[in-house]
Amino acid sequence: MGFDDIVNQGKKLYGDNKDQVDGFLKSEQAEQVSDQVFDSAADLAKKISPDQFDDNIDDLRDKADGAVGTE
Repeated sequence: MGFDDIVNQGKKLYGDNKDQVDGFLKSEQAEQVSDQVFDSAADLAKKISPDQFDDNIDDLRDKADGAVGTE
């Protein structure tokens, strides 16, 4: 099985379960998990990048968080 086969299976699985997936992505549980993941990723990025990029990292974190969960 090649990479394209895996991608196509993922697309089919999402298409078959789109309503459930979309519902989960807009749930309170997804909000809590995404906040933890995005906060951790932003903290790591701030540690390894120069301080001048901290505001950019925060902006990206906020945009990503806005796409997942309830806020």
